[in-house]
Amino acid sequence: MFSDFSKALGQLGDKRFQSVLFKGLGLTVALLVAIYLAFVWVIGVFVPDTFTLPFIGEITWIDNALSIGSFFLMIGLSVFLMVPVASAFTGIFLEEVSEAVEDVHYPGLPEVPRQSLSDIVMDSLGFLGVIVLANLIALVLYLILNIAAPVIFWALNGFLLGREYFQMVAMRRLGREGAKAARKRHMPEIWLAGALMAIPLTIPVVNLLIPVLGAATFTHMFMRLEGKAQTSEPPGSAVRH
Repeated sequence: MFSDFSKALGQLGDKRFQSVLFKGLGLTVALLVAIYLAFVWVIGVFVPDTFTLPFIGEITWIDNALSIGSFFLMIGLSVFLMVPVASAFTGIFLEEVSEAVEDVHYPGLPEVPRQSLSDIVMDSLGFLGVIVLANLIALVLYLILNIAAPVIFWALNGFLLGREYFQMVAMRRLGREGAKAARKRHMPEIWLAGALMAIPLTIPVVNLLIPVLGAATFTHMFMRLEGKAQTSEPPGSAVRH
């Protein structure tokens, strides 16, 4: 498992990796900025530009102070937002990352049929919906068991992200049903790898690298655990040169 991550980390210098990484960084920043601006707009709606307090006089800075505070709040919320962001990005980045890994580490593999955009979007949205719903339900546990909240967060999202990443990597070569069967065979290791992915997702700035590294790591994991996929050729495919 750690060798899988080490191989993924060693490929950060790959131009294809860098291209995907920069796209991910741009989209992540855009998402956070959009949420921040929406939050500031809501503050502006409910907080007047000026108001008067008895014995103090006119106050004009409260909306600015709240807006500045909302910016730091958005940075803090990125710790939690990166989990659904990582899930949403899977459908956008996984194919390109997996191909870059295979070209370098597993040359000669048979080509895989490209999934339709609609299938990718539907799968990604399905996983994203499960992650959002599960975390909303788990929010009760986070509030009740506040000391254990980080462990619950990592365990829950490790399971969900590991399940998603392995499933979408495996589907490329085994199909939907074959991927589900492979996932069930290796679920303990997949869960652990997902948890190790979820932990750095809660570290600001570092978390921006994790979706790409996660896709690469799970590609290596799939090839290690399901070695027969290296020689299996899907119908209508051609060997990659």
